[in-house]
Formats: sequence, C-alpha cells, structure tokens
Amino acid sequence: MDKKKEVVMSSKAPPQNLPLSQAITIAAQAIGEVMSGRSLTQVLEELEPQERPIVQSITFDTFRRWTRSHALIKEFVPKPPSKPVEHVLAVAITLLLDRTDVAKKGYATHTIVNESVKACGEYDETLYAKGLMNAVLRKVSTALDAQGVKRPDHNSVGESYFPPWWIANLRKNYPKSWQSICLQQSQRPPLTLRVNRRAISLADYAAVLQAAQIEAEVIEQVANVGLDAALLIKEPVPVASIPGFFDGLVSVQDAGAQLAATLLDPTSGERVLDMCAAPGGKAAHMLECADINLVAIDVDRERLKRVSETFGRLKLSAVPGQSVECIAANAASLDWWDKQPFDKILIDAPCSASGIVSRHPDIPFLRRADDIAELQGRQRALLEAGWQALKDGGLLLYITCSIFPEEGKDQAEWFMAGRQNALRLDAPGQILPGHLHDGFYYALFKKNGP
Repeated sequence: MDKKKEVVMSSKAPPQNLPLSQAITIAAQAIGEVMSGRSLTQVLEELEPQERPIVQSITFDTFRRWTRSHALIKEFVPKPPSKPVEHVLAVAITLLLDRTDVAKKGYATHTIVNESVKACGEYDETLYAKGLMNAVLRKVSTALDAQGVKRPDHNSVGESYFPPWWIANLRKNYPKSWQSICLQQSQRPPLTLRVNRRAISLADYAAVLQAAQIEAEVIEQVANVGLDAALLIKEPVPVASIPGFFDGLVSVQDAGAQLAATLLDPTSGERVLDMCAAPGGKAAHMLECADINLVAIDVDRERLKRVSETFGRLKLSAVPGQSVECIAANAASLDWWDKQPFDKILIDAPCSASGIVSRHPDIPFLRRADDIAELQGRQRALLEAGWQALKDGGLLLYITCSIFPEEGKDQAEWFMAGRQNALRLDAPGQILPGHLHDGFYYALFKKNGP
C-alpha cells in the first residue's frame, strides 16, 4: 500500500465507533487492493480490530452487489470515473441498495449521500468528485425509490461478479442449474457453528444459546451424511458475541466443511495426517472426535500459526492420550516425513475456491482461467504423496471447496485410473452451494495393498 492508504487503513488511534465516511473510504481502498490482485482476507487482516467488522461487512456486500451497482454507475455517470471514484461509488450505491430493500434496513439515504461525499474529500484522487458523488447518489436514490417494491433485488444470475470463463464453465457443467448457483453465491452465507463436544454437548450448548436469546437450529445432515455438532444461527451475530467462543466451546465452520471429520471417522490411537491444515478447522474437528496422533502440515508458516492458535483456543493440545505436531513444509515433497505410515490422511487441497464465493466474494476477481491447470498439478502432487505416506488398509479423503469438475470429479477419476490398489468408498462427490452450506467436493479412497 502507498503511504496515504497506510495512514487511513492503519491509524494509530482508530475510533471505537468508526465514522461511516471513514468506513466507506477504507472499503473502497480495500476493493482497489483486490483489483490489484490481493486477497481481501489479507487486506482485512491489516486493519485495526475496531475497523474490521464494518469494513468487512460493507466490502463483502459491495462485491455481492457488483453487477447491479456498476449497471447503475454506467447509467448515471456519462463519462467513466477514475477507479478510486468508481470504488467509492460502488460502495455508496451498495449502501443505497441495502437501504431500499424490502426490509428497509441500513443507513438513511441522506446519511449515505453525505458520508460518501465526505469520504471523497479524504484524498487528492477523489477530492474532485465530491459534486459528482452528490449528484449521482441522489439520482440513484430517486430511481430506486421510484421502483419501490417492484425493484428487482437480484438479476437473473445474481448480483455478484463472475468472469466470462467462470460462467462458461458453470453453463457447460451445470446447464440446468448454473443460474441458481450464481444466485445462491450472491447471498450472504449462513452462520454455522461446530460444537466442541469435548467441552460441551450439542444439547447443552443449544441451551446456552437459548439463554443468551440467540435462536439456533440443529443441522442434522448435509448430502445425506449425518452431522452431530452443527448448529445454524438464524440471525448472525459477531464472533465476539457467540457465547463460549473464546472459551473453546464452539467454532465457526460451514456445515459442508464439517463432513470431513465425519467421513474420515478418526478413532483413538490412530496416526492421522492433515496435509493442508491451515487455518485448522478440519484438523481441530478431528481432534475433538477422538484421541488421535495428528500431524498437521501447511506450506505457509504464518498461516500454520493460526492452526496452533485454534488448537489452543479449543484446549485440544493439552488433551491426554493424543499428540499434535505442526510442521511448516510443502506436504507434497515428503522431505518432512519420518517414513512412519499414517492410518488416515486428509487432503483439503488448494483450489479455485469456487464453492465458497458467498463467504469470500472477492474470489471471482482474483481467479484466472489458466489457474485451474496449475492447481490441478498441485492437487495431483498432494494425492500422490499422500498415497505414498498412507498405510495399507488406510483411508485418504480428498476435498476441494470447488464446484469445477476439473478439481473434483476429474481428479478422482485420474487418481483411480492410475492405481490398482485404490478402492473408492462412498462419499458425497460434488456438493453444490445451498442455503445451509458452501460448495465442496469429497472423494474417499481405501488403500488395498502396497
């Protein structure tokens, strides 16, 4: 980031209640960072704790409303604005769209207009556009109010941005459902919890939520696979407001992601490998299920720290009868391996993340069509290394959070075609995004002989 962005995005004494104008400014800059190729997660991590919640909410919603907001920019701005101004406009129009929805939630129109104009005055790059901002937002507001309840909340494929190659892939592979997939991924994702059953039962934690007046319901299964620790929070709340979160009673984890531990079904005494462990949710779930000896590997040393932090919050590292080892390494190289085979291996492989767009709406802006072939190579290298480290009779679970067959079905077929000692067991295969879960691919293999 340049110096001006550094000053705004990392102020020494940020206010406890961030002014809307400053939130708009930071959100617009965050969008600019994504357009330059940076992950929004990385950008948000650089913010102060007081800044992050409102900026994340605004930025996520702006990406989810991208096609609609930019259609309005094109309609009401005769000459294309500079990118910094365009990003402020996109944020402001998103706030107007949220304000004029059926529920009438959000900021008042005059507040959005005034604070957006003020945000334009924060820098030299946008200072010239204060008058433009005021005029355009008032026109957009008038147009939206005129549409009233007839205003479309979403266009035919959802309001999130998807590049042409992405749409082409979905249309080819899901000709009857590609539009509903895009629409689903334009929505805010559900807030789903995984109860740490080493610390508290599902029923007892549900009672804790009820006492805190947080309405929740049990998610019993996803893709016909039973779950025993999943709770859906009906009205999402900040993580800091989830009872017992910092005491290790519960974690935030998508219901689809909770299938991993269920399918691999670790049992006490087993030696288990997680080859791509960060940030640690699936590894922690396995530790909650049984007294296993876990080796957790990730190529990113900084992200691996989050795995240890997750284990510490859940008080899993201190559980008698199990061992936990975290290793920073390229799992596919096997130069970290002590040649002791594993009973079970989890490969949550790096992928396009095309199945979790509702949770990370910046993903379509960051991916390129030629990324898929490179990711396929990394996935196959992990599968080959994992198979080598697996004991005879052991299980290997391959996962991607992708809805592209090139990273799921095609990889499983390639793997089976090259190994006579591989037996494919029942697993859900492709799970498309739904109102209760993200999109995933699951394939489970048993090693029959050397």
